[in-house]
Amino acid sequence: MELIKKLRAMTGAGMVDCQKALKEAENDLDKAVEILRKKGIAKAAKRTDRDTSEGVVKLMVNEAGNEAYILELNSETDFVARNAQFQDFAGQVLAVIAAKRPAMLDELLALPLNDMTVGDALSNLSGTIGEKMTINRFAILSGETVAAYSHLGGKIGVLVALDKPNMTEIATDVAMQIAASNPKYLKPEDVPVEEMDREKAIYREQLIKEGKPEVMVDKIVEGKMGKYYSEVCLIEQEFIKEDKKKVKEILAGANILGYIRYSL
Repeated sequence: MELIKKLRAMTGAGMVDCQKALKEAENDLDKAVEILRKKGIAKAAKRTDRDTSEGVVKLMVNEAGNEAYILELNSETDFVARNAQFQDFAGQVLAVIAAKRPAMLDELLALPLNDMTVGDALSNLSGTIGEKMTINRFAILSGETVAAYSHLGGKIGVLVALDKPNMTEIATDVAMQIAASNPKYLKPEDVPVEEMDREKAIYREQLIKEGKPEVMVDKIVEGKMGKYYSEVCLIEQEFIKEDKKKVKEILAGANILGYIRYSL
């Protein structure tokens, strides 16, 4: 029953269809999703790996505007996440990251902060407030122009790097796009071959079941793949501020070097 519930949540399919798919897939959840999609019962698999912990995502850009920093600090409850001490501590840790540029979490935890290490300061704050806290992850992103965007009061944070200087407004727009659309990839070339082949196979089987002529299937599949790329690839997405344009059309000749998106 637990697997059936998960499959229903992922696909929106009915209980009987989920039971049959799981039986056919020998209780392999991913295979069951694919079976339902091929039958046209489930249009897409929803992501089930979202981080549901509480906390805050903090962001910072250096004065030169060519390097940015992101940190996720977690707590057990949203009440503590909004606590001034918790928020202030996140800001202090982010400042340490910007100043010392650690490469790994263990290295960050060993760095000095307020006459002790970051790790000890975290433990002290946890003891003071009475709730478990963890530094989940952090990252540093560099480029000719770097922008940061925070959404939902620190529940989502995004960094974006472009390869041209003095393009903060465009970089910020791209960061807002990423916050809203959560793309899996930067461009179609980044999509793994296995994933492309799987999608094509699913579309092909759906079209054949619909009775489409074999000579038309390949062309229709390519059209569907274009739609797929517009959903999962950042530069192919419709721009949220002007949906008649794609993200790649608002870059003014710049290229996106990379992006980072944290979400609670």
